[in-house]
Amino acid sequence: MNKNIQRGLALVGAIAVSGSALAAGPDMSGLTGAVDFGTVTTAIMAIAGLLAVVYVAVKGARIGLAMLKG
Repeated sequence: MNKNIQRGLALVGAIAVSGSALAAGPDMSGLTGAVDFGTVTTAIMAIAGLLAVVYVAVKGARIGLAMLKG
């Protein structure tokens, strides 16, 4: 076989092997196991609730001011 063909096949084989090794991804179970997602979810929902209250207050103020002007 030609040397260039052999090198090309070797390169394709190396890429295929490295690609399949990376397909599994790193194991993050040590990091994610230490996090209690119940408290994280509660915090996110609390922040979303506060943002909703602020949005409703601003929208109500705009409607009220529009009624006073108009």
